[in-house]
Amino acid sequence: MTRTSDTKTIDQFLAENPNVDVSHAWERCWGILSGIKERIAGRFPELEAEPNCADRAYYTSPNGEFEGSMQAWSGPGCDWLVNSWLGNRKASILDMNATAFLDQQTDVPHFVMVFGTIPKLFFYFDFTPRRNLMTDTDYLDRYYGAINDDYLALRGNPMFQWSVSHGTYMRALTNPSTQSLTAELNEANITVLEDYAYRMLEHWQGWLDCANPVPESQRTALRDYDFRVRELGYARDPMNKLAEQVFGADQVQTMLDIRMGREQMQRRLGSTDA
Repeated sequence: MTRTSDTKTIDQFLAENPNVDVSHAWERCWGILSGIKERIAGRFPELEAEPNCADRAYYTSPNGEFEGSMQAWSGPGCDWLVNSWLGNRKASILDMNATAFLDQQTDVPHFVMVFGTIPKLFFYFDFTPRRNLMTDTDYLDRYYGAINDDYLALRGNPMFQWSVSHGTYMRALTNPSTQSLTAELNEANITVLEDYAYRMLEHWQGWLDCANPVPESQRTALRDYDFRVRELGYARDPMNKLAEQVFGADQVQTMLDIRMGREQMQRRLGSTDA
């Protein structure tokens, strides 16, 4: 059966072009994501680096095939800020991200941004909702209506094609802000995505400026929901199987626990603060 490119797996893309040097794309995309992270961190001055990431500023797989960096911060206003990458810059595959999961002072959507190479350019963006969009239409209009024109402009750009996750949970996460796209790996397409990234960041920071506080009585339930979505989004990502081939299942589970911030969530659950 012929598989259309929007449902190709990462393994299939890599099998077609397994040994492409994507070092320049790493420099460009990692620079964009690091800039996004710095802007977010600047908004939350009390963030502290996570201790269990101290030895992961740069690391490699046991066989040296993969390399990466995993850094995270947490503090008032932002439960979990992550800036990480993993892959092989000489062999087509990169996964790079900047992600911010807010605490429960507000219900502004979380911020998730991923650049990758397979070796085509891959881009994922999401304002993860914290209310039920099917019933809370005020929340839907406030946050997703505001970006609808930008969303449709990128979604309709003929240089980009939708990429479908084979994971049912990952598809369940999709919402009116979700972009999951592939394109030819070139400077022009990266520039389009860089512009989109910073426009989404401006929207998000503006929402934080205007956000009303979540009532204290609702914060525990929101925290529990946030933590569950954060955990499952990492744990059920089909990309984990690719990492298991290089690191082994046990090491990947450790990496996932660090990446999702399991220790940070346990600290919050053990505290008296919602």
